[in-house]
Amino acid sequence: MAKKKPEEGPLNLTPDMLHTAARMEDRLNSWLQNRATDHTYQRTVIAYDTYGGTGWVRVLGRLVLTPTGQPAADVQASIRGWKSFVSVPLPNDTAWVRVNDEEHMVTADRGGIIDTVIPGDFQPGETEIELWTDGSLVDSAAVRIIGEDTTFGIISDIDDTVMVTSLPRPFLAAWNTFVLSEHARSPVAGMAVLYDRITYMRPNSPMVYLSTGAWNSALTIKRFLSRNLYPMGPLLLTDWGPTTTRVFRSGKEHKRNSLERLSREFPWMKWLLIGDDGQKDEEVYGEFVDNHPDNVAAVAIRQLTVGEAVWAGGRSKRHGRGQGVPWIYAPDGAGLSSRLTERGIISTI
Repeated sequence: MAKKKPEEGPLNLTPDMLHTAARMEDRLNSWLQNRATDHTYQRTVIAYDTYGGTGWVRVLGRLVLTPTGQPAADVQASIRGWKSFVSVPLPNDTAWVRVNDEEHMVTADRGGIIDTVIPGDFQPGETEIELWTDGSLVDSAAVRIIGEDTTFGIISDIDDTVMVTSLPRPFLAAWNTFVLSEHARSPVAGMAVLYDRITYMRPNSPMVYLSTGAWNSALTIKRFLSRNLYPMGPLLLTDWGPTTTRVFRSGKEHKRNSLERLSREFPWMKWLLIGDDGQKDEEVYGEFVDNHPDNVAAVAIRQLTVGEAVWAGGRSKRHGRGQGVPWIYAPDGAGLSSRLTERGIISTI
């Protein structure tokens, strides 16, 4: 079962099949690419932490042009949000990945995103991949190989679950994303302690962060998680801007598809799903519970404060229940920890 090669990401469509907004974005990226090349921007590969099974690895990365050619900033640096968006994507370009001392060629999509599956023979635990392209430095990323003896994992939202971002508020979202220093972002009270406790009580449990955030912000998020002592794990983000079929991307679809993919890749796993009640987490998690009750250990929902809920446009009207899966509600990590302990979720098997 673990040897089965999962589905790869969607293929690029021909130009005449793309949505008008996508074609306009492609023209803009082409113009930016030419301008960046004229200004001696350098080809850069950014490798993202990822995961795999004993017969495959999912490779995640991004091909871009950057002013310095450096794939990542110092984890202690204080970076303004807009600096995460100055890179220019290299669409449909090629790179090489080295894993298990073997090299494979991979291709980026129209946004410069690499999301592909490499077959191989891997041992459960931690390994590493290296990514590079012509003229770039080599970047590396951690890979968590999940074997069939690992039956419990955590999938966590990011916005307003581990990090107070106020993303539903358009103007403050723009301020937080493009202007605010990384060090000014606030962690949600008690959540890092909760996650640390879960991974301590259930050793070797994989940690996956699932968010509607853009891949541009991946390094910013990773630095935030590291500074605030969250367990590290793969980020499953999405791309901003138009898609091949619509003007705006659907964050809900991204989360739904990611959960479905994980259920196909690891059908024996039970996941603890953690989110908040200010966006669509309850709806998306509820659908997943309905479709895959055997793959869910519990759902933990962080309740927004009154102020956060007002600015977020209210709370979700769905209160999770059904299929014999526990739904846990609390305003912070300490409350969720207490309730998860009462239900026996935080304990060794």
